Amino acid sequence: MIRALLLLSVISVFIPLTAVAQNEPLRVGVVGLTHTHVHGILGRADRGDIKIVGIAEPNRELAQRYADQYKFSMNIVFTNLAEMLAATKPQAVAAFGTIYEHLMVVEMAAPKGIHVIVEKPLAVNMEHAKKMEALVKKHHIQLLTNYETTWYPSNHKAHELLEAGVVGDLRKIVIRDGHRGPKKLKITSEFLDWLTDPVQNGGGAITDFGCYGANLTTWLMKGKRPKTVTAITQQLQKENNPKVDDEATIILTYDDATAIIQASWNWPIGRKDMEVYGLKGSIFADNRHTLRTRMAEGYDGYNEEVLTLPEREQPQDDPFALLAAVVKNKITLPPFDLSSLENNLLVMEILDAARESASTQKTVILKF
Repeated sequence: MIRALLLLSVISVFIPLTAVAQNEPLRVGVVGLTHTHVHGILGRADRGDIKIVGIAEPNRELAQRYADQYKFSMNIVFTNLAEMLAATKPQAVAAFGTIYEHLMVVEMAAPKGIHVIVEKPLAVNMEHAKKMEALVKKHHIQLLTNYETTWYPSNHKAHELLEAGVVGDLRKIVIRDGHRGPKKLKITSEFLDWLTDPVQNGGGAITDFGCYGANLTTWLMKGKRPKTVTAITQQLQKENNPKVDDEATIILTYDDATAIIQASWNWPIGRKDMEVYGLKGSIFADNRHTLRTRMAEGYDGYNEEVLTLPEREQPQDDPFALLAAVVKNKITLPPFDLSSLENNLLVMEILDAARESASTQKTVILKF
């Protein structure tokens, strides 16, 4: 009888503690502040899903600037990642430094069982990406890659319509991303210093915005590898981007489809839009919320429908909400999900091939 009561007591304590652990905010460390996408985590509403427990940033002036803006204590700021991990013991870290540093973050976090989310792209090249993949598999952590376009309801509606066969079999994808250029946008000096560096960023516009198209195309193509990659890069603003390209066009061919990725620091306006063409019609994801479908009628006619879409439901509306849900096993990412490692490994393979093609002025045939 006493033994049974003790067992019931243990069970009654264990169940609430498990529930609390699942509902407690995910403890997240921020690694670096030089990538201005860090505003996305510092300025997000307190949804109760994550808690920033530490920040690793050697530039104290930069850290103080953000501390003043977002009202966090400098007591949680550490000069390096090792100190931050030891002192705060986060469950996950979010990388907001250079793309080159992504490998280092995974190398330090993975052996401690700490999950990682990085800003796009996954890495500077396939060599780094493969090392990261090996660490993920060895230490059984999650490694997500965040793109702004992952959270666009328009892109997900386009994917849904394509999967439902509304426009027929897929034949062509055209994706355009970019803006007028980082220097013209007057981004912070800390960001500009490495964004226009071929080593720290892996390239210019071909890396910064080419990755978006490769990511979305891989998702729409259900993880198929392209047969060929052809790329042309230009430097149209030599005075602003002396070390890297600022204009890139990447063409991917598949057995039954073609993708054209236009990545540019020379658009007159910022843009992130996508066109999907099937045998019966086309889909235009014009921006985050606006989507148009055109169903073919006769030779050159069409019937157009315009949709204005609401934000996606939680946690599919935010990278850090998704991170918390994935880490806590509330969500399992589907194959070749936009945030997944498998998708972003293929993105790196495409980008490496694109840089090779642009350099050699030859089409690169991917080996199977």
